[in-house]
Order: sequence, then C-alpha cells, then structure tokens
Amino acid sequence: MTAPLLPQSCATPDAAAYEWLRTDAGFVDRSDRLRITFVGAKAAETLTGLVTNDVLALHAGHGQYAAALTPKGKVTADLRIFHRAAGDFLVDVSAAAAAGFEAMIRKYVNPRLAAYTDVSASLACLGVVGPHARQVVAHALDCSPSDFDLLPPFAHAAESFGGDTVMVVRSVDYGADGFDCFVRGTDAPALRDALIASGALPADGAALEVLRIEGGRPAWGADMNEDTLAQEAGLDRLNAISYTKGCYTGQETVARVHFRGHVNRYLRGLRAESLPAGEALVFADDKDVGDVRSRAVSPRLGTIALAMLRREVETGSVVTVRAPGGETPATVVDLPFSA
Repeated sequence: MTAPLLPQSCATPDAAAYEWLRTDAGFVDRSDRLRITFVGAKAAETLTGLVTNDVLALHAGHGQYAAALTPKGKVTADLRIFHRAAGDFLVDVSAAAAAGFEAMIRKYVNPRLAAYTDVSASLACLGVVGPHARQVVAHALDCSPSDFDLLPPFAHAAESFGGDTVMVVRSVDYGADGFDCFVRGTDAPALRDALIASGALPADGAALEVLRIEGGRPAWGADMNEDTLAQEAGLDRLNAISYTKGCYTGQETVARVHFRGHVNRYLRGLRAESLPAGEALVFADDKDVGDVRSRAVSPRLGTIALAMLRREVETGSVVTVRAPGGETPATVVDLPFSA
C-alpha cells in the first residue's frame, strides 16, 4: 500500500535567518539521510539497473541525482550517487525515502555481485548552504576555496580533517549553492564546530524549506511518492533521468512518456497573497485541476507553493485554491520561482 503524502504546514521563516542563507552561509546537519556503499566489479552495473540515471557513465570524483522507481515507473526514492576515488559508490537517500529504497535493494541486489553496506552510523553528512559556503568549508578544512571552484553539481573533492579524509560534495539540494561534507562519525562534532566557527550559522529549518520550494526541488513524501511518475515530479527537469542508458526498473513507463506522449499533470509553482490551511485542492473554472503540496511564506516572494497540476493549466493563469480553512486565488508559475 502506498504511503500518503505527508500533510504540509506552511514554512514561515524569520526574515533575517532567510536573508543570511541567501547572502552568506548556513550550517545544516544532514546525517538523518541514509548512506549506503556499493562495492564490487558489478556495483556500477547493478546500480544503473536500479535507477533512472546512467551510473556507468560516472567517472571517479563525480556524482548524479537519480530516482529509484517501481516497475510501473512511480518514484520509490530520489537519491544522490557518488563514484568515489577508491572505485566504490556512495548512495545518499533522503530520510523519508530510505525505507522504500532499502526494501528495493534487498529485493533486487545480489550482495555477492555488489556488496552493499549501510554506513549511516559511521559516516556523517554536514552541509553548508549559501553563496559563501565554499569559503566557510575551505576555512574549516584549512584548504583553498579554489579546490571547489570547478566542481559541477554532485562532484566531490577529497580534503583532510583530523587526520582523516573528508569528501566535499557540491550540493544543490536546496536550490542554492552549497557543499556537503561526508566525514567519519567520530570526527563530525569537531567538524561541525569548525564550520560554525568559520561563519556558517546554524540554518533555520523553515528558511531551508523556503529555499527548496523557491528552487522548485521536490521532496519525497511531501511532493512525490509511489503514486507519482518521475516526469510528474519534474525529475527530468532536474537532470535525474537518462534517456540513452540501458534497462532499469520502471524504464518502460519513463520511455513511453518521453518518446510517445506526455504526463497529464506535473509539478508547478503557485504564488498567492495567502493559502488556506489544511489539504488544499486547486480549481480552474470550477474544475478540479490538482492539489497543493509543499508551501511556504518567502520573505522575498510572498506565499508560494508547489502544486501538482493538470498540464492544460497555463502558466500565468489564475486558479482557486480551496481547503477546509477557506479559498483564495493563486497564480500559476513555472519552476524554479523567479522574483
């Protein structure tokens, strides 16, 4: 049975905390995410057969965003895959999607061909978000910011801290520039202190949520689940899908949508003066055309939301959002949001 989407409150950050993230750097502990390593001669081949992106094309030091799907092409999990210098792969999955991905691994992966290990307890993930993130991370690790200048999203560099290696990943998960530091769990408290001392103030959770929604990045369990097709969630827009790779679970549906047709609904943005509380549906000319997913009050853009809308609803059109708490007009916009 598919888990329902989580009910969404309206993220309302402190304006100063939001502005700090947009102009400086904030610290976020991302260690609640699932981290699994895959090792062996068949590791790349095994992973590429599970996910929407082309793992076989990854060179060491690079990574990618991808999704794991059900056989019917629905999203079981979204994840990041990193090809490490040692030749193994680190897969990083959001906490909400972890159980589904673990179940998929147990079902489809033969550990004799691709040994996998849950390293979540021994490997921490500490993030820095904002335009000054590279300077903060470089100062904390006593290296040059230029070490990170040429890293594309999901690529990574090896640095030292406390006598051990830290994998520094270019991250765009919040729709803003950032870096994630994968560090041995025993070193995590000291690195956390070093990042904060270098200028990364602990980030406000609501401000991070606003950045994510502004960036049009869906969260599993809030904006997509196992009832959502990959293209409905906009994962093609986020470069999470390869249309040239070999077979993988759910590929037939993804390919059919891409080459022969289109999805009937997909994730869009809404802007409004306010949004009613509770589960909210969207109407155009009194016709039900979708529903509201994540929502927030942006100090820069006002009330915004991600909504799953029928494809015939045009960008710029005014729709009505209805909920038990009332109704209000909203304007449909493309993602990501712009000022």
